[in-house]
Amino acid sequence: MIKFLDLHKINLPYQTAFQEKMQQVLDKGWFVLGEEVQAFEQQFAQYTKAKHCIGVGNGLDAMVLIFKAYIELGLLQKGDEIIAPANTYIASILAVLQADLTPVLIEPDAETYNLNPNEIEAKITAKTKGILVVHLYGQLADMEAISKIGLQHNLLIVEDAAQAQGLPFTGNHARAFSFYPGKNLGALGDAGCITTDDSELAKVLFALRNYGSEQKYYNEYLGVNSRLDEIQAAFLTVKLPHLDKENALRKSIAQRYLTEIKNPKISLPKCDDFQKHVFHLFVIRTANRTNLQEYLKQNGIETLIHYPLPPHQQKALPDWNSLSYPITEAIHREVLSLPMSPVLTPEEVSHIIQMLNRF
Repeated sequence: MIKFLDLHKINLPYQTAFQEKMQQVLDKGWFVLGEEVQAFEQQFAQYTKAKHCIGVGNGLDAMVLIFKAYIELGLLQKGDEIIAPANTYIASILAVLQADLTPVLIEPDAETYNLNPNEIEAKITAKTKGILVVHLYGQLADMEAISKIGLQHNLLIVEDAAQAQGLPFTGNHARAFSFYPGKNLGALGDAGCITTDDSELAKVLFALRNYGSEQKYYNEYLGVNSRLDEIQAAFLTVKLPHLDKENALRKSIAQRYLTEIKNPKISLPKCDDFQKHVFHLFVIRTANRTNLQEYLKQNGIETLIHYPLPPHQQKALPDWNSLSYPITEAIHREVLSLPMSPVLTPEEVSHIIQMLNRF
């Protein structure tokens, strides 16, 4: 069986380095907010060309804390509207709700699946104060158009970059990253961070993640406990120097998929610029998803669905269940994610392509 994502194989080359790092952490005896977290924060800030990196517990916390920090700075107020994509993982929406803000959903571009800038202006009201952009599947959203709208209407822009480590980011926006094990840069457990060029925002975020405290036992804000731990930071420091090489391998596989899969029953993703996609996922569409997934399974190929049910149809959000987002709903009915990782062999890729073409 060709695994959708073979995490054991992905992490195998780093095991010796992981063990050495683990021993170093044990020898230091410092397990929370120590030298390893500081080292990773400095290296990831440098890698993303950001002034500041704030390590946190996971990607969801990263987004929630950005919104809470903007509230503390007086740039947002509880109840403000944040424009967000209807086509996303529910974490994006949960972040807005958990900060006591109001998500306003808009449809995606039907070809890239990302936030459609042409849909934004119609949803802007006097209560709109921000735009949450998700770089879905690892493809950069149309930031030039979105940033222009943000500037015209004086809106904050927050980027959910959970699936997008390695993209060429531009603009002074706060970005939330997840290092969940399956991400392009994955920890060996939950982990996340925020990057920003805004020193005032960073100062609040460093406090908020640690009980709202800038100095131990003195609390400036009503904070939370969401700290990137020393061990995960150490593991991420081992893997970060290899991220570009691994993303390049993903792109080479994506290139083969895009040029060699030829089946009228299967729609391939649109990618006009390989510099703006890190292929966290390679997502195809078909009207016969159940049949295709079963057929691939019978032929030794594991696939996943990202995502079977859009946020507005989830049981957790009953007030939204009657809303209609036809493009989003069609995408969620038809998408199927193919195996995509830097450890797929050329033979495995050939088998996947061959089976898809025979379907």
